[in-house]
Amino acid sequence: MHYLTATTMLDLLRTRQVSATELLQAHLDRIEEVNPRVNAIVTLAADRARQEAAEADRDLARGRPHGPLHGLPVAHKDLTDTAGIRTTYGSPLFADHVPDTDSPIVRRMREAGAITIGKTNTPEFGTGSHTVNKLFGATRNPYDLSKSTGGSSGGAAAALATGMTALADGSDMGGSLRNPASFCNVVGLRPTPGRVPAPSPTAAWFTLGVPGPMARTVADLALLMSVIAGFDAASPLSITESGTVFTGPLELDLTGLRIAWSPDLGGLPVDAETARVTAGAPAVLTGLGARVEQVELDLSDAEDAFRIYRAWYYALSFGDLPQDALGENVRWNVERGRAVTGADLARAERLRSGLYRRMTGFFGTYDFLIAPVSQVPPFPVDAPYVSEIDGQELPDYLAWMRSAYWISVLHAPAASVPCGFTTGGLPVGVQIVGPPFADLGVLRLAHAFERATGHGARRPAL
Repeated sequence: MHYLTATTMLDLLRTRQVSATELLQAHLDRIEEVNPRVNAIVTLAADRARQEAAEADRDLARGRPHGPLHGLPVAHKDLTDTAGIRTTYGSPLFADHVPDTDSPIVRRMREAGAITIGKTNTPEFGTGSHTVNKLFGATRNPYDLSKSTGGSSGGAAAALATGMTALADGSDMGGSLRNPASFCNVVGLRPTPGRVPAPSPTAAWFTLGVPGPMARTVADLALLMSVIAGFDAASPLSITESGTVFTGPLELDLTGLRIAWSPDLGGLPVDAETARVTAGAPAVLTGLGARVEQVELDLSDAEDAFRIYRAWYYALSFGDLPQDALGENVRWNVERGRAVTGADLARAERLRSGLYRRMTGFFGTYDFLIAPVSQVPPFPVDAPYVSEIDGQELPDYLAWMRSAYWISVLHAPAASVPCGFTTGGLPVGVQIVGPPFADLGVLRLAHAFERATGHGARRPAL
């Protein structure tokens, strides 16, 4: 039962073929079976979830479901505030922190009837695309326990891949919804900034970091987007379009679509196995009727823009915390943020504005862009980060994520969809990027690719 799609689980709940209590217990049993090996769920809210499932069953018996996720077990990233449930942000500074309120994404899922089963692991404050921290240790890849799940939503991806939760939320600044989805053979969507509200007391206008959905299928992604998307006046960049747009059909006729294929996003080093797997994506889309052309892109202006904005954000958000209590990666970012000048921010704004203008022209020619999600397949879990790709040494822990964080700068929606496996059986995803605000179009193309390949149906042997 735990590997059914979320949409199928909901059909079974609504037709009373299974109870919310039974569905929850199937997931709790699965957590007990595999979580000790994978370490994806770091705080389990089993007793509270059982109470909520029982109440959900009573409401179903009365014919009063709460919403489109009624009775469905879900997990929330440990960066996301959950009222009454420990939320640590992956930091020893918040080891015993229990928020009083839910974040907007959690509130919307709960109002739709979802049942919180627990919190998923993340690196400290979501820093880096490798899910490990001093509180809980590393989350291990279910396809090979010696490998990383990526991050920072690595706990969410591993929990989905192993059937420990039906749906999960996450967040993405430099690839944190896409890299772990690629590494764990699930799907993740980085929405257009503002599509899913992200109120903040300190960085309300920051657009590099966005909340978003993860799931095992694109249809389940769309289901969750229908709940979490939509206007919120507390978020100044919030898009006014209702989330109900994501309840429409996902079928897409690709005939005549113009799709750009970039195997390296303009000269980035790409691991040979990743290159081999993702090279098959254009033929899949061509077979569905699209016109796919390999393009030469120059997204290099995204490098400075991303790093300057990210550093500024870290100094703003974490600069007042005791630095000696923070992990090395967080301190590194804060130090660089404190060195950012007005001239630096002006350069970042100029670079990003120019890149946005050029990509507007690009998406006037092409409907979508496809590229590798990550430049490497899952790497050893004991390595702090990827330090070399295809013979090229990398300068720091961020550099291996460029194929994801350069896309973050574009203000565009981007999905990771399973594309295949390395010869050693490790998952590899393809990244589908659309023009700003074309989130539904990205999901429709991802759905077509998913159905044509079937790679997402391959489960880990756990």
